[in-house]
Amino acid sequence: MGDHADRCLPGFLYLHRLQVDAAAEAGRLLRVLFLRLSSVPADPSRAFAWDGCCFVLYRIAIMANDMVQSSRDWLSSPRTSASAWWIPKAVIVAALFIPSPARAGIWIIALIWMGTACILNSRRCGRTHCRYTGPYYLMMIAPVLVLASGVISVDFYAWLSLAVLILGGTVIIWWATERAWGKFS
Repeated sequence: MGDHADRCLPGFLYLHRLQVDAAAEAGRLLRVLFLRLSSVPADPSRAFAWDGCCFVLYRIAIMANDMVQSSRDWLSSPRTSASAWWIPKAVIVAALFIPSPARAGIWIIALIWMGTACILNSRRCGRTHCRYTGPYYLMMIAPVLVLASGVISVDFYAWLSLAVLILGGTVIIWWATERAWGKFS
């Protein structure tokens, strides 16, 4: 046995944002990569200097965190995604062809269902657009109630316009928020 470690360091580096078991497994790999690709400085504050190697490892850590979050995201499961959002959206479109009072009831139930699913998904995995589409769906109940109440006389095209506003607004919010702040935040 020598008095030095012979370029071996039996230690673990702490990586931020890796919180669940799957992330911890990815974290072990990242620690090995970090030790393999660069030397470990004696000063811990220099361990994450922004040289090329450490920047790449930082990006890998961010991607590992996104993988963990996406595994918790209901949108990543086709069955859950369909039952939480796609089926209610199809029901909204199909309900355009039934009488107005029944249409309003179906739309309100679908909007509550989708809004609640978005809010729960946002809390579950931090999906960016869900923080905005959840309240948006719940707010869209107000115009549905106005059209259904008969306060203003409306025809099929008013309901069609509202359906386009609800479904199109969802797409715009999804695109804009995830483009501005990323998929998870």
